[in-house]
Formats: sequence, structure tokens, C-alpha cells
Amino acid sequence: MIDRDDLKAAVGSGLLSEKQAASLISLSDSRRGARENLTAGDEPFELLKGFNEIFIVIGLLILSIGWWGVVTLALGDRIVNLQDYAMWVTVAGGVLLWLLSEYFIRRRRMVAPAIALSVMFASNAAFGFIATMSQPFMVAQGDYSSVPWPLFLATLTLAVYWWRFRVPFAMAMIAVGLFAVAIIYTASRGGRIEGINDLFLLSADGPFAFITLALGLVVFAAAMAFDMSDPHRVTRRSANGFWLHVVAAPALVNTVALTLLDQGNGGSNAVLLGLLTLFALIAIVIDRRSFLIAAIGYIVVLAGTVLDGDGAALTVLLLGIALLFLGAFWERIRARILRLMPGFVPLHKLPPSHIQGLT
Repeated sequence: MIDRDDLKAAVGSGLLSEKQAASLISLSDSRRGARENLTAGDEPFELLKGFNEIFIVIGLLILSIGWWGVVTLALGDRIVNLQDYAMWVTVAGGVLLWLLSEYFIRRRRMVAPAIALSVMFASNAAFGFIATMSQPFMVAQGDYSSVPWPLFLATLTLAVYWWRFRVPFAMAMIAVGLFAVAIIYTASRGGRIEGINDLFLLSADGPFAFITLALGLVVFAAAMAFDMSDPHRVTRRSANGFWLHVVAAPALVNTVALTLLDQGNGGSNAVLLGLLTLFALIAIVIDRRSFLIAAIGYIVVLAGTVLDGDGAALTVLLLGIALLFLGAFWERIRARILRLMPGFVPLHKLPPSHIQGLT
């Protein structure tokens, strides 16, 4: 292990420059990140590294409010319509957010400011493209046919942002953006969403539930690609997979679970139980608690809105017991399940089990 005294000695001997040593320390801190002080087999999760990051996020929020006001006043009489205003504000805001990202993300490698800047950049791009390219009067009348293309361009812009700064949370927003584009495009081409349940009920009119299911599978596949490229979870690829699993799980579970709950019979409840068991097995094998907790969280919401009071209470109670049991014995359960996996499962690309003697 090379510690900081070794790096100082390397700088003193001329083997490394001070800039190279600082870059190496920054890289080491970034790779270690949320894995420091974790027990073996735990899933890394990091939203901030200290209160200073919260301090900076609050500063960014206040800055954004002041920025919009100052730019509006600076434009003054030059604002002719919404399109011109949106264009100038978006371009100026995009440049500012990009420069701030260069400092706080690429140089300082901060986590919470990276998430905040990603959300601001995505919102700025969406506002700019939609306000400039869509037809506000058509939107006001419920015609969203002019929205999908600018929303897709905003999502593509966010993808460029992710390519530059590699913020894992931005990957989740890209997935949500593509989902929104697909739903709005389908709705504008003749589909009609009578209620939020239409997005998840396979028995509902329109293709929305099938789109949700297909996109959920695509996002899950992308998450697994990131996970399998970093089985030991020491790089940002693993963090990208984490956030994609958070998006994929509700899309997959809601579509099937809400359809089963809507049927309201004992057989459907048994199938739902089997579905949850399958998702739990998948989450254990790929070692993603985030995938399971996102799925079960949405099941709890659905149970509270679809089932009657007694059924909802019992469902939530059983799910709580199951989560506590899995949380307490996750590694031992996973070690035994991995032992039973068939040979075609690429276990070498999945996180290893840290329980000796069971795998």
C-alpha cells in the first residue's frame, strides 16, 4: 500500500511532480469513495462526502435563482417572446453550469454538487428545447405532438453531459427522459392516457404498459452491463448501474404487479408473491439491494392504493418482515444461492461472495 508519505517522498525525489501526486490522491479518493469502511459484501451508496457539499448545493440553488433574475433584467427590452427568452437563458445557463461542473465535478470530485448540477443542467436543457421548439398553444390544448423531439434533444444533451462528467445520477435521468419521450410520443400519435394506471396495466387500452415494460427491460440490461463490467464495484460504472436499477425496478414490477392486483383474485395474489420471490432472487444473485428495495417500495405504494385496508396492511407487514430477514442474512443467503447456480451463469462477472465455505 502506498500512503501519502510515500507520495511526498516521490515528489521530493523528483519522481513525481506535485500536480501528478495531487491527481493520484484525488483519483484514489474517488475510487475508494463510498467503499471505505464498508463491510464485505455491502453495496456502496454515496450521496455526499460531508456537510460542505450540502453547503455548496444550497449555494448552487440560490445562485440559480439569482441567475435567472439577473439574466432576465439584463435582457430587458430585447425579450420579444418566450422563444427568444428561453434561447438566451438556456445558452447562458448551460455555459455557466458546464463551467461549474468542470470545477466541482472533474476537479473537486464532489458527489452532492454533481447530482445537483446534473439536475440543473437537465432542467435547463429541457426548458430551452421545449420552450424554443414546441408549440405552447398546442400544448395548452392538450396536443403534445411538438414535445417529443425537443425532449429527446434535451435527453441527448444530457447524455453528452454524462459522457463528459460521468455523473451516475445523470444516467438515471437519461433513462427517465427516454421513458418520457416514448410515452409522450405514443400519446401524441393516438394513444390516450385516462389515468396513471394506464401506464402499468397490461389490460388497459393503449400500448403504454408494454412500452413501460420494454423500457424497463432495456434499462435493466444496461444496468447489468455496467455491473458486469465492474464486479468488485470500485469504479463509477457500478454507481451507474445502481441508479439504473432504481429506474428499472419500478418499471418492471409496477407493470406486472399492478396488472395482477387489478384482477383481484387469490390466484393473482399467489402469482404476485411468486413474482416478488423471483425479483428477490434476481436481486440477491446480482447483489443489488437497490433493485429489490425499489421494487418492494412501489409494491407497498400499490398495495396501499389498490388493495383493501386489511389486505394492504398484511401485505406491508409481510414485506417488512421479508426485508428485515434479507437484510440480516443477505450474504449467507446469497452464498447458498450462488452455490446452486447452473454453469451457464457468468458468476465471474458478478460480485463475489465473502462467506467462506458456502460457495
